[in-house]
Amino acid sequence: MTDTLLRAYVPLLLWPGLGLLLFRVLPDTFPRLLGRTLYWVGVPLEIFSLIRRASLSGRVGVTPLITVLGLATGLLLAEICWRGLSQLAKAEPASAAQGWNPLRAETLTSEPHKPPAELNPPIDSVSDSASVAPSENRALRGSFTLASMIGNTGFVGLAIAPTLIDPDYLSWIVFYSVAHNIVGSYGLGVFVASYFGRPELGLSLWRRLRELLRVPSLWAFGLGLATRSLPFPDLVETGLERSVWVVIPLALLLMGMRLSQVRSWQSVRLALIPCLIKIGLIPLVVGTVTLLVGLPKPACLAMVLMSGMPSAFANLILAEEYDLDRDLIATAIALSTSLILVTVPLWLWLFG
Repeated sequence: MTDTLLRAYVPLLLWPGLGLLLFRVLPDTFPRLLGRTLYWVGVPLEIFSLIRRASLSGRVGVTPLITVLGLATGLLLAEICWRGLSQLAKAEPASAAQGWNPLRAETLTSEPHKPPAELNPPIDSVSDSASVAPSENRALRGSFTLASMIGNTGFVGLAIAPTLIDPDYLSWIVFYSVAHNIVGSYGLGVFVASYFGRPELGLSLWRRLRELLRVPSLWAFGLGLATRSLPFPDLVETGLERSVWVVIPLALLLMGMRLSQVRSWQSVRLALIPCLIKIGLIPLVVGTVTLLVGLPKPACLAMVLMSGMPSAFANLILAEEYDLDRDLIATAIALSTSLILVTVPLWLWLFG
């Protein structure tokens, strides 16, 4: 297992570390340019290449169901934890505001985001968080829920998991990543963000379908499946295979640049809870269920690794769009990304 971890951790430490350093000297627009390039070209190319080479035998068709299981687990655990913290915060006297309860401390001490009045009309549910009960702070609650359920299966998942699993099970991680984007980021993610943030901006069914059809990874997945039986010239096949090892460093480089943009750590105590849900409890539930239903152990490991990826950068985009709490989302991304250095060896030990 030591050799496997070294293969995974060297790039996981090297490229994000380089991204942290390069962010100081590169133009501020570079991370966005790199992110858009990876979104439209890099990750779709990686998915196309992986799905052409992956084995589709066995029970890989259950992957979307496992993806839904992970998302539903995150949603349920986030709701349970939030209700528990809210009850504790209400029960504590005002003098205990700086006590151990992170929700009490967060809602009374954090600086709430106040969007410009000319761009966003005031909304009662996202008013000054110091003047409302913790359970009524819908913006904070929405961010808490998103950070607990939506993971970075595209950039981080597809960068880490292929180096840790049997090549015959590459299709499992690709199916999981695509299903997570469709059901998670563009499904439950939008619903949760609009419900807790600005419900009047909720996308109609047609607009959601239109946005979904614009996802390049979905098209790459379909084209990869459709062309599996078509032989490409050796030069093209070699280029596709090697392109994966260009996309992975670039994705990890971007991760380091994005982490360097985190400015506030005021939400760290509250962010720890959705982080533990996302990279600890969800993969544990997924791993237990997949073992109980009799999936092969390499498939279980693939599902556990993908379900245990850190909170997604897409959550920050949803927070911006729907006026949720940005600080909590950004802190959860940084914290969960750091903590996977601990959880990945645990999953390899339990399910590898």
